[in-house]
This record gives sequence, structure tokens and C-alpha cells, in this order.
Amino acid sequence: MNDFWLTNARLFCPDADGFTPFFADVGVAGGRIAEILPGGTASPRGAEVISAEGRVVTAPLVNFHEHCYSRLAKGLPAIGPSGNFVEILENLWWRLDRALDADMIRASAELTAMESLSHGVTCIFDHHSSPSCIAGSLKIIAEVFREFGLRGVLCYETSDRDGPEKSRAALSENVTFAEQHAAGDLRAMLGMHAPFTLSDATLTSIAAALQDSSSGIHTHLAEDAHENAFSEVRYGKPAAKRLSDAGLLNERGMVVHGVHLTAADRQIIAQAGCAIACCPDSNMNNRVGLANYPRLPSEIPVLAGTDGMHADIARTLKQLFLLYRYQGGGMAEAFRWVAKICMDQNIFVRRYFPDYPALSAGDRADFIVWDYVPPAPVEKESALGHFIYGVLESPVRTVVAAGKFLMRDFKLSIRDEAGRRARIAEQGLRLRRRFMETQSP
Repeated sequence: MNDFWLTNARLFCPDADGFTPFFADVGVAGGRIAEILPGGTASPRGAEVISAEGRVVTAPLVNFHEHCYSRLAKGLPAIGPSGNFVEILENLWWRLDRALDADMIRASAELTAMESLSHGVTCIFDHHSSPSCIAGSLKIIAEVFREFGLRGVLCYETSDRDGPEKSRAALSENVTFAEQHAAGDLRAMLGMHAPFTLSDATLTSIAAALQDSSSGIHTHLAEDAHENAFSEVRYGKPAAKRLSDAGLLNERGMVVHGVHLTAADRQIIAQAGCAIACCPDSNMNNRVGLANYPRLPSEIPVLAGTDGMHADIARTLKQLFLLYRYQGGGMAEAFRWVAKICMDQNIFVRRYFPDYPALSAGDRADFIVWDYVPPAPVEKESALGHFIYGVLESPVRTVVAAGKFLMRDFKLSIRDEAGRRARIAEQGLRLRRRFMETQSP
């Protein structure tokens, strides 16, 4: 017997062209999709029946570049100049991450989890930094993700900016977490801040750790024009080539932003099979520019992230479509661009979670119900149009992971949400006080 039936659902099943729509009744049993029948034909036989009432159902969303530690930064006062990207790092983010302790890390992860689930995100690739609380910091985030039913691929942002001792501790945190999470719903990558804060010796150490793992790196790259200029002066080569020469690029790794990659840089990344995670909202907020999306080689997998600014991956996907159009891409090409991103993301996430679903019978029962009932016919040729202009503009109503409701009819399935939010606010106040006291580098 099925645990429940989701009836009258308009499935958007992913494929190379975007989606194949199918009006269906979906039977869920034992955490998996047991049956998919044409809509209106199921015989529930005593199981709970939940009607989607014609709403669109997709696989859950994945945030490929998140910073849980930034969640309590909302409303922090500006301290010091912020006229360029390096000043923003020094006077906001590096000051903030030094202020974090274990309780703040937990509160930040809890708020990230709640915001993510509210936007249909059930898998998060997080990039963490807390130089005053390194050892065990990834375990804290993992505990929160597990409590909320989220999947996560976690890493610690290794950097030399706080000295060699903390750099070694950061790499150790990565390695320790990876050794403890080779299976299950929590996995690991090797985190790096950005090449301009990493010496050649540290890159060598990270490369040695990478050889002993089945993972890839998760690093910022060419986010700002400063990085390549700095790299040429200090190391005599572009930042992307430094990563390549150190043996750090592979098909399980991702570089984030890539705003100022040259054609040669992009070719290096393509040849390595490495992915690029794009975070346009953050790029615009920091005034670092935007990658020229139509010029990205088709061989490079393209992923969508939020860079800690928000949890709304649907918004990022819509932004990537609109920016592709703004940068001169034709309508047909822009639709293919979004289809490519969706397929690239499915392939990449399965390198860490091979059972990431495709909404097929036998798949793990992970799916989200959008509060979108198509106002016009949905066919194969029109599915992407509905997705971009309808689905992505609509709120997520229900989230199911492994057959369990993580959110149902806009209500999160967690205990004492009000109490959690009150405790999060307490930690936000603590962070504000410590942020004001923390010295900039």
C-alpha cells in the first residue's frame, strides 16, 4: 500500500530539452515513487490522497553556492569604506566571519534551512567560514541540515588571510568532515576562498588532500578584476592556470562566479570538466560585473547559486535567463541555455547523490509542488515557457523529501518554529555586537 497519493499533478520531468510534462497521479511508498499513473486513474485503496489540483510538480531545487554563515548579516551597519570589492571583503565579510561562534553558526544554518525549504531547495552546497570557530563547524551545519531533512555538500573556506595556523586548521576541517561523510545525505568538497588568498604552498597541500579523496574543490574564482591582476603580478600567471597547474580542477569540482575569466581561462576549465556556479544577484550587488553568459563554452557545466544573498534559486534561474537575453542571446538560444543549466545541474548533483530524482517510478520521492496552475495548455514545446514565465515566478507550496513532508501547504514541518526564530534573533543581536567589536584585518 502507498503511504500517500499525490493526484492531479502536472509533472515536469527533466530531459535534455528542458521538461516533458505529464498529468499524473503519483503513489509514494517507503520513501520512493512507487507508481506514476495517468491523472485521475489511481485507486488509492485507503491511502491518504492529496490533490495537487493541477499544480506543477518538479524535482526539488539545488543551491550550488550558499554561505549559511552570512544569514545573520541582514541589517548590519556599514563599517569602513566599501568602494571596491576588496574593501567589501575586509570591512564586512571577513569582519563578520571572525565574529562567529558555535551558537551563531547553528542559528545561521537554521535560518538558511527554513528559508531554503520555503523556496523548494532541499540540497545545499555550502561554503563556510568562521576563523574563530573552525574545528567542528561543519558538523554543526550538518546537524542542522539533518534535523531539517536537507541534503548538503559542505566545505570550509581554506584561506591564508588569517595566517598559516588557521589555514592548516581549515584544511583539516575539510578533510575530517570528508572522512566522516562519504555516504548518506551529507557529503563533502574541499573548500577554498579564492586563489588570491592562497599561497602556492597551500594549493599544494589542498591538492594532496584532493588526491586522497573522491571529491572536488569548491572555490571562488575571478569574481573581481582584482584577482587576475594580483595573480599575474604575484605568481606570473592567471588564477585559473594556478588552479590547473596545481592539479585542482576536475569534474567533481566547481569554481564560483567566473565573472572575469578570459577565453583561455574558460578553456582550461572546460578541458578539466569543472563546473561554474553563477551567482548574478551577488555580482550585481558587489558591482564586480557579470560573466558574459553567451560566451561560456557549452562544454562547461553551468550551475546556479545565491552566494548567501538569499535562498531563492528560482529567482537566480530567472535572472540567468533574463541576463542571457540582455547580453544579446536570442529567445530560442536563451531557452536552450536554461534547459542546459537544468540538465547540467542534474548531472552534477548526481556526482554526490546518485539517487537525485528524475520524477520516475522507483526514484527517491523528492519533489516540490509549486503554487502554479498553468493558465494555458502545457505541451512539450511550451513546457519551458511555463517554467520560466510561470513556475519560477510562483511560490513553492509543498516540499517532499524521501517521502516525508518538509513543508506542506506553506507550513514547515518543524517543531517550535516561533521559538527557533526567537533564538535566531538572539544570536543575530549577539553577532551585531561582536561585529562592531571585531577588528578589520
